[in-house]
Amino acid sequence: MTDETLTRIAEALERLRPPPASPPDWRAAEAFVWHADPDRLDPVPRVNRVELDLLHGIGRARDTLLQNTRQFAAGLPANNALLWGARGMGKSSLVKAVHGTVAREVPGLALVEMQREDLPSIGRLLTLLRAAPVRVILFCDDLSFSHDDQHYKSLKAVLDGGVEGRPENVVFYATSNRRHLMPRDMIENERSTAISPSEATEEKVSLSDRFGLWLGFHPCTQDEYLAMVRGYCDAYGLEIAEAALRAEAIEWQATRGSRSGRVAWQFFTDLAGRHGVRI
Repeated sequence: MTDETLTRIAEALERLRPPPASPPDWRAAEAFVWHADPDRLDPVPRVNRVELDLLHGIGRARDTLLQNTRQFAAGLPANNALLWGARGMGKSSLVKAVHGTVAREVPGLALVEMQREDLPSIGRLLTLLRAAPVRVILFCDDLSFSHDDQHYKSLKAVLDGGVEGRPENVVFYATSNRRHLMPRDMIENERSTAISPSEATEEKVSLSDRFGLWLGFHPCTQDEYLAMVRGYCDAYGLEIAEAALRAEAIEWQATRGSRSGRVAWQFFTDLAGRHGVRI
């Protein structure tokens, strides 16, 4: 194959390559969603969030993440954060609520959400964000990896250890039901079958170590669950006798077999609809 032929092939491949993503109008919205193939940031006209003071039972995590975000928005050092633990306890709601609170205090703080499936494109996204005139919370909800999933390798160098590293104007927040982002049986299997068990699991477990903040979320008590429901009623002006509210809320969580912030909101949604209250 001649040099001329190789040049023509290279030029053809270059023409097929999608053009770099153009920067969005950062003034168009306070939040954006990243899509790959083709690369683009779509503005979100209205963020689906609840107010920070409606999140009960997670006071320590709330205060820690709020302080970290305020430091970041002010241009001070801040850590990447992993919010892990019980499902439905407000991990993603907290990220969105904290962003909304701090964005009102310090203009110029954007929220960019990316899907786990798009992690291989995170390098291209960070190149785009590095030149942004705003500070960005990069958010990935429900981050976890299966046995044969190699997407975590795309994330490791970005969090810590890459030559370029994380841009100064970007912080990474992720939520997961798993503390180490990997199934426990996957980690145990690696340990039991590898020649060097510690080395076999080091690469996978070390991903969560690259988050400076680990914020744990645990199942709520009945009192916390009822406080969540009462908080929603007060916030939206739904009037109901305390005894009736308590009985209905407990019956609802009993039929679901669990208590969480998500169950509390689902009950309140049903209650509001029956009482003709818009939310």
